[in-house]
Amino acid sequence: MSGRARLTVFAALATLFTAWSLNPLVESGGWLPQAALLLALQSAVGAGARRVPLARTLTVAAQVLVSLLALMLLFGGKMQSVAGDGLLDYLVTDFGALFRQGVQDVNEFSMPAPLTDGIRLLLVSGVLLIGLLVDLLAVTVRTAAAAGLPLLALYSVAAGLSGAATGSGGASWFSFLLAGTGYLLLLLSEGRDRLAQWGRVFGAAAPSRGKVAAGYTGGAQALAPVRTGRRIGAVALGLALAVPAVLPSLGTGVLGTGGGTGEGEGNGLGPSIQAVNPLVSLQSSLNTQDNRVVLRYRTDSPQLSEQYLRILALDEFNGIKWEASGRALTDVPKRMPNPPGVSDGVLNGATEVQTFISSAQTYAQRYLPMPYPATGVDIAGKWRFEPAGRTLVGDQLGKDKFQNAQGVQYSVRSLLLNPTAAQLRSAPAANPEIATEYTKVPDNLPEVVVRTAREVTRGTKDDYSAAVKLQDYFAVSGGFRYDTKVSSGTGSQAIAKFLADKEGFCVHFAFSMASMARTLGIPARVAVGFTPGVKQSDGVVNVSMRDAHAWPELYFEGVGWTRFEPTPRSGITVPDYSRPATPQTLPNVPTAAPSASAAQPSAGPSTADDCPADQKKLGECGPAAAQRNTGAGGDGPSAGTVLAWTAAGILLLALPVLPFLWRGRLRARRLGSGQVLAAWRELGDTAWDVGITPDEALSPRGAADRVVSLGRLDAEAADAVRRVAGAVERELYAPPGAEPSYGELARDVLAARAGLLAGVSRRSRLRALFLPRSAARVGWAASARWAALTDRAASAAARMRTQIPLRGRG
Repeated sequence: MSGRARLTVFAALATLFTAWSLNPLVESGGWLPQAALLLALQSAVGAGARRVPLARTLTVAAQVLVSLLALMLLFGGKMQSVAGDGLLDYLVTDFGALFRQGVQDVNEFSMPAPLTDGIRLLLVSGVLLIGLLVDLLAVTVRTAAAAGLPLLALYSVAAGLSGAATGSGGASWFSFLLAGTGYLLLLLSEGRDRLAQWGRVFGAAAPSRGKVAAGYTGGAQALAPVRTGRRIGAVALGLALAVPAVLPSLGTGVLGTGGGTGEGEGNGLGPSIQAVNPLVSLQSSLNTQDNRVVLRYRTDSPQLSEQYLRILALDEFNGIKWEASGRALTDVPKRMPNPPGVSDGVLNGATEVQTFISSAQTYAQRYLPMPYPATGVDIAGKWRFEPAGRTLVGDQLGKDKFQNAQGVQYSVRSLLLNPTAAQLRSAPAANPEIATEYTKVPDNLPEVVVRTAREVTRGTKDDYSAAVKLQDYFAVSGGFRYDTKVSSGTGSQAIAKFLADKEGFCVHFAFSMASMARTLGIPARVAVGFTPGVKQSDGVVNVSMRDAHAWPELYFEGVGWTRFEPTPRSGITVPDYSRPATPQTLPNVPTAAPSASAAQPSAGPSTADDCPADQKKLGECGPAAAQRNTGAGGDGPSAGTVLAWTAAGILLLALPVLPFLWRGRLRARRLGSGQVLAAWRELGDTAWDVGITPDEALSPRGAADRVVSLGRLDAEAADAVRRVAGAVERELYAPPGAEPSYGELARDVLAARAGLLAGVSRRSRLRALFLPRSAARVGWAASARWAALTDRAASAAARMRTQIPLRGRG
C-alpha cells in the first residue's frame, strides 16, 4: 500500500472513531454502519481522483458530488408527505424536506433522541462533512496535524451534548480514547510517509547548530513539520478535554424526553418529580411544519370535546417561571383514589370512560398522557404514580435510562365529570391546605396583574363568577390575539408584558389566568397536554403535534380541579359549565368563544361581511385564517424551495463541465489578445492536456518538434505548430519592427489543437476536454499570490520593527 493510500485509510478511520462519540445522542447506533459505508465510498472517490491525478479542487468536487448523490439515494422517499413522483421530487425536494425534518426533530427531542430518518440524515451527513475536511487536510493537502481541528470540532460537540444529556459533563473515557487513538494513528501514518520520502537517517553525529540553522541538512527541514504537528496535536487534545466542560448544558422539555433524571429527595416514598419547563417544546410543537401524529386512541366517551389528554400539572410559581413542584412518587395503584375535593353528588353524576391509546415511536415522553381524572391504567413497563397531579411517570430502568411512552399501548379508565354552573357557584371555601399551597404568588408579581384581575372581576359575588369573567376577558372581550411566534416567557414580567401587548399563545393565556386567579384567592394551577384531536372515519382519533396545549385548572370544593379555557384558538372547546348564563348583547363586546368540537373540523373561513365578531376575535376570518389553517403537507413544498433545490441540483450536475468551460474561456482570451506568447502558452497547455508535459528547458523550435513527434501530428497540424514556434522566435529575438505581425496565429493554434485531439484515444480526448491537466496552473497561481502576500506582510512587519525606537539603550 502506498503512503497516500495509507493516509486515506487512516483519515477515514480517524473520522469514524471520532464519530463514535455521537452514539450517546441517539437511542440506537444503527446510523453508524451507514456512515461508515458512505465514508468509505467518499474516501475511495478521493483516492481514485488523486491517482488520475486530478487537481485538488476537482478531487474535492468529485467527493462532494458522489457523497450527495449517495445520501439522496439512501434517504430519498422517506418523506411521504411530499407531493410528486418525479426524479426531482425523489432526490431533491424529498431530500430537503427530510433534512428540515431532522432539524425539527433535534429541537423537539431530548437526548438520547429516537433515531428518526431526519436525525439519521443529520448524523450521517455531518460525519461525511467532517470526513471530507479530514481527507482534504490530511491526504490532499498533506497536513495531517491540521486535520485534528475538524476532528476536535466533531468530538467537542458530541462530548458537550452527551455530557449535558447525562449530567456527567462530557463524553465517556472510551469515546475520548477512541477519538484520540484515531488521530494519533493518522499522525503516525503521515510521519511514516514523510520519512519514506526523505529516506531513512542512520545513526550519525548530530549536526552542528550552525548547519541546522543554515538549512544544510535534510533533517533540519523535516523537523519543522514534526514540531508543528506536535503543537497542533497538543492543542487539539487539550481543547478536546476542556471544551466539553464549558459547553452550556441543554434543558429538556415536557414534550421531549422529559423531565430530567427523575430523581430527587421525596418524603421517603420514592423519587420525586423534578421541575419541568414545557415552554420551548410546546411552542416548537405548535409552530412545527410537520404536523405529525403522536397519539391515536379510541374511546367510548359521549363527549369527545372533553377528552383532553393531560400530561402533568405545573403548580409552583416562583416569579421566574411556572414549574412542577417536587413530589413523592408511589407504586401505581390498581384502582386510583377518587379525585381530591369531588363530592359524592358530582361523582354520582359522572360517567366512567374507557380509552385505548397508542403512542408513536417518535413520542419519547416520560409522562403518560391520560384523560383527567384517571381511575385506573393498564400499561406494561415500569411506571410510578404521583397522587397530587394524578400523573404516571416512567421509572428508572438503568443508568441514565428511564421508562417512557415511546411506542406503548395502554388503556385508561377515567371519569367524565359533569359539574353544573350552580354547583360551582355554590362551592364552599376551599380546603385550607389546598388554598394555602395553590394561592401563593411571588413577591415580585407586578401590581398591574393584581389590578387587572380586580378590575375584570369587579362586581362578582363568588369565585365561579370571577373565574368566568377572567376566562371571557382573555378569550373574548379583552382584545387579545393568538400568536404562537411570541416569546414563551412565563415569569412575572412576561405576564405583565402579555397583558400590555395582548398577544401570545396558550402558555401566556393559561399562566396569566392562573396567576390572576391566585391573586383573587382562587386555587389555581396549569395543566399541559393535548386537546382531544381529530376523529377519523374509522373511529380512531388522531392527536398531532399542533394539538399540544396548556390550560388553567381552578379548584372548587366539591367539584375538584376544573378546566377553564381562556385561549382564543380554533378547535378549543369552552366547557359548558363555564359559559355565561346569558349571552352578551353589547354591540362592541363579542359573545363567548364558540365551542368547536374536536371531532368535527370547522367550516371554511367566512367572508369579511358575514363573519361574526367572536370568530373575528379568534382570527378565523379572511385571508389570514385561510393562510394559517393550511396544512404543512397539503400543497407540497413552496415554489421557492423547489427552485432553490433545482438550482442546486443543476449546479451539482454542472460541476464536471466547469473545467471545460474554464478552458474554453481561457483559450478565447489568450487567442483574442493577439499576443504571440499568450498563443504559445495556449498551444503548450493544449499539448499538456493530451499528456505532453511541458519542458521549459527546450527552445521554441525544439518544443515544437517535441509536440509534433509525441502528438503524432499530420503535416498540416505540424506546419501550424512550427509556424507558431517561428513567430515566438521572432517575438523573442528579432529587433522591434523587423517582422510584420502574424495574422494567422489563432487559426494555427486551433489547427494544432484539433490535430492533437485527433491523435489520442477517446478516453484521453474526454479527459483533455473535461479534466484538463493544465488546470494545475490555477493552484500554482493561487500559491504564488499567497506567497507574494505573505512576503509583503513580512516586509511590512520588518519595516515597522525598524521604525519603532528602541528605548532603554545606553
